[in-house]
Amino acid sequence: MKKISIVIPTCNEELNIRPIIERINVVFDNLKKYDYEIIFIDNYSTDKTREIIAEENKNNNKIKAIFNSRNFGFNKSCFYGLLQGTGDCTVLIFADMQDPPETIGEFVKEWEKGYKIVVGVKNQSKENPFIYFIRSMYYKLVKIVSESDHIEHFTGFGLYDKSIIEIMKGLKDSNPYLRGIITELGFERKKVFYRQNVRKRGKTKFNFFRMYDTAMLGITSYQNLIMRLSTIFGFFMSLISFIIGMITLILKLIFWDRFQVGLAGVSVGIFFIGSIIIFFIGFIGEYVMQINTRVLNRPLIIEEKRIGFDE
Repeated sequence: MKKISIVIPTCNEELNIRPIIERINVVFDNLKKYDYEIIFIDNYSTDKTREIIAEENKNNNKIKAIFNSRNFGFNKSCFYGLLQGTGDCTVLIFADMQDPPETIGEFVKEWEKGYKIVVGVKNQSKENPFIYFIRSMYYKLVKIVSESDHIEHFTGFGLYDKSIIEIMKGLKDSNPYLRGIITELGFERKKVFYRQNVRKRGKTKFNFFRMYDTAMLGITSYQNLIMRLSTIFGFFMSLISFIIGMITLILKLIFWDRFQVGLAGVSVGIFFIGSIIIFFIGFIGEYVMQINTRVLNRPLIIEEKRIGFDE
């Protein structure tokens, strides 16, 4: 009997633990020929999330959990959780259930057809239209500047064959970006489209700063175009500045007694060039931070304890 691992990252999701377990159990009532396990990886919850998971584990030996020693970040926790599955394939799904668990059945059907990676892509969403628009613009930007073919509106929700998980285990990346890794591997992927629901219980942990962190990780990890553009832009701005300077010098020499450059023009030029420099220095700083993180090669996750796993 084939086994499917379901990995669920959590952080203060006490209201969603039991509902998502119930919905996954219903899914596998319709997939009777498969064994399954549910692995929660908890990113240092401060509510009753861990207590509820431990209680559910006592009642159901299919439920396992990894409790992180602190909050290591969403991306690291998701990636590390994927590596802990023992099934023939692993499904990553999020505890807020905005991505419907019922889609797992469609994932499994496509996996049985031979696809090693089946990704969930939201083509409709009930979230705030403005936020959805911003996300769409971000995905398009990353797709344009990236060297690999990024998948629009793919958050990591999907099914990954055991052979893909084994490849991931061999990656030495201390700050992985799952969405980029999936496209970089090059395997044929099957897209399953679904409608994203709104969160019904609890509050989202994805504030502006976490969304920005994920966005910068995606941009700096899988593209060099912006760095090249900064070099090209800097060259052309230097060339234009040189030409303007030479024209100004010539005009001053010819009309030395009545030619004035004007303080306003000089001020505008200085502030414009200064803002461009600061912008690209900020991007360089993002790259340096990513390099620093990877050079230190710290562990993805430090576990506090596990429950439900065999010794």
